Amino acid sequence: MKQSISIIALAVLAIFMGCESNTAPEAAATADTQAVGQSGVKDDVSSPNVVQVAVGSADHTTLVAAVKAAGLVDALSNAGPFTVFAPTNAAFDKLPAGTVEGLLKPDQKDALKNILEYHTYVGSLKIEYMQDGQSFEQVNGGKINISKKDGKTMVNGKATVLASIPTSNGIIHVIDEVLLPE
Repeated sequence: MKQSISIIALAVLAIFMGCESNTAPEAAATADTQAVGQSGVKDDVSSPNVVQVAVGSADHTTLVAAVKAAGLVDALSNAGPFTVFAPTNAAFDKLPAGTVEGLLKPDQKDALKNILEYHTYVGSLKIEYMQDGQSFEQVNGGKINISKKDGKTMVNGKATVLASIPTSNGIIHVIDEVLLPE
């Protein structure tokens, strides 16, 4: 008799657990619809990624606004590694009046994305490994050219690398010019 009660209790428990697992996919589906991309992951322990470093820089507010407008925050928050050639606000100020404002408009998203992807390389390019005459294919398919002059690293013969900042998903090279694809 005790054995049959134990079997019935196990059967009821199995049915109960089966009912619980049927509701789990609904709960998971609800959680998935509320989830955000990689940029929404809260992590106060790891080193910051390229986006988080840029967001924390007073010299890159224009770049951050452009990355947001182009919808690239999640992509650049992923594992990478990425090398981002990051123009300063002063670099953007060198562009003709109205250029940045025009590119930030929703109807210019594709053009803005193309320019920003021209500033991004998939892989980690440390400055000490860049050699005069090298070229690298950027995310948008265009190529940048590296040159060395008076101990400085130049991109496309015009932009000078001012600083290099390692991040958890790559490296940022701060530059003093905006790179424009051909």
